[in-house]
Amino acid sequence: MDCKANKSIECTVQQCANHCADSNYCALDRILVGTHEANPTADQCTDCKSFRMK
Repeated sequence: MDCKANKSIECTVQQCANHCADSNYCALDRILVGTHEANPTADQCTDCKSFRMK
């Protein structure tokens, strides 16, 4: 895949199909951040809803 890194979205999740393998950036123009908690209080409560498994 010819990855076009979006320098506004840093990402270290190498298992994601949108991760640029040669850098720690996402290839998407935008991402959706959500939560799996009713009342999120920590960063562990948030999720990148744009994640797609490689």
